[in-house]
Amino acid sequence: MAWLRYLSHPEVVMDPEVPVPRWGLRDDGRARVERFVADPPGWFDGLTTIVSSTETKATQAAGVLATAAGLETVFVPTAGEVDRSATGFVPSERHDALRDHLFDHPEVSADGWERAVDAQARIVGAIAPWWPPADPTDHVGILVVGHGAVGTFLWCHLTGHPIHLDHDQTSLGNLWCVDLADPGNDHAWRRY
Repeated sequence: MAWLRYLSHPEVVMDPEVPVPRWGLRDDGRARVERFVADPPGWFDGLTTIVSSTETKATQAAGVLATAAGLETVFVPTAGEVDRSATGFVPSERHDALRDHLFDHPEVSADGWERAVDAQARIVGAIAPWWPPADPTDHVGILVVGHGAVGTFLWCHLTGHPIHLDHDQTSLGNLWCVDLADPGNDHAWRRY
């Protein structure tokens, strides 16, 4: 049994005065993660490892999950979201245009943002110590806690899809699954 699940952080406190990687979860976002772990539909069955981005919103969500699962979290700096430091905080309309460019032109930088192909290679490398397992019949259950865009890029890589906005989550706080033992259990982003 070998599966990988990826959970994107839920709602965050957006503060233009704080660097985006340091944004934390809003109270309602934290409450969503707490509700999820209080009644998980089998998501923790067989969980062996929790891997998290080091961005605050991800570490906070991972902390709730790790406490519920009784596991330590492995924090991986290269599992962070697309590097947007070239622009920093931008208003929602501008952010959406840059995001669309990121997905529509994965080999081209969107106004200085990290290219999608580079972010994809980075997230694939970030989880490489755990996934894929050397033996797909091994008992391995990996939960990665991170961010929407890089989570989508990882999903595209693992499922053989090209990077495209059609595969991205439609809101914050979703989960996808790849299951080597039961490919019928694979699914794209679903809200938790």
